[in-house]
Amino acid sequence: MIANTQDVAATLEETVEAVAQGFDPQDESSLRDAAARLERLGNNRNFLGNLLIAQLREGYRDTLAEAAYGPQVIVLSAPSGGSFLRANIWPGEGESCFRASGAGSFDYGTAHDHNFDFLTMGYFGPGYRSEYFEIDYREIAGWRGERAALRFVESSALNEGRLLHYRAHRDVHAQYPPETTSVSLNLMHMRAGQGWYDQYGFDLQRHRVTGVLNPGASETFLRCAVALGEDEALDLAQQFGRHHPSGRMRLACFEARAARMADDNHRDALWREAEAAGNLMVAQEARQQRAALEP
Repeated sequence: MIANTQDVAATLEETVEAVAQGFDPQDESSLRDAAARLERLGNNRNFLGNLLIAQLREGYRDTLAEAAYGPQVIVLSAPSGGSFLRANIWPGEGESCFRASGAGSFDYGTAHDHNFDFLTMGYFGPGYRSEYFEIDYREIAGWRGERAALRFVESSALNEGRLLHYRAHRDVHAQYPPETTSVSLNLMHMRAGQGWYDQYGFDLQRHRVTGVLNPGASETFLRCAVALGEDEALDLAQQFGRHHPSGRMRLACFEARAARMADDNHRDALWREAEAAGNLMVAQEARQQRAALEP
């Protein structure tokens, strides 16, 4: 938690300009300055409502609306300097959208870490509730069912004015619906190659990894290419399965090749190859695949 220090408000335009150079989550001074900028924006109690009304009147014709990527998330600034601003809407259990879509549509109840740092502030409403844990990312390989040393920190809500720093690959939380609709503001930090760093889901009861939560486009392209049956794609999948630096991509290569096989004996041989490919996560997943093939 970050202490509140600001009693003045800033406009969205002022905040976007102030954070255009980004922030360094590893630098305490830079982090404090970024948190102060976000807090000043949060002190502006009218900007978001006015923005939404303006968007509705304009019929979503400008670039801000085009950048928004879902009904729950409103992008407030374009990426600049390795960061951007957004607002998140968190419906309560009594809202019609929650009843229609279910908790999973809003990631409620899914314990997870993040592969990026971000600052968040409760802007409106009682705030979503969370259970917070810490992990040592270096000790996790990422296969399903892997034991994870989750250390409980606290249970709390992101109420109005509360400031938090979510640390990449360290903080784990499971979010739960607020009592009534709430809104949070986020200042996101981005870094090169971020998509290749895995985010994990966790079973909080069993303290186990449930899987990787951020499959990328590259794995999807690879699966499609292999499914289409081109020899070049199969050769690339074989090469990537043995040597790609991402375990996630390696596993996708073996899964794509296995999906083309009609014979369990050939699948078993392929998964034996995966076990010896030199990646712990892939090897453990391969053992589970071979066990599933047993009569």
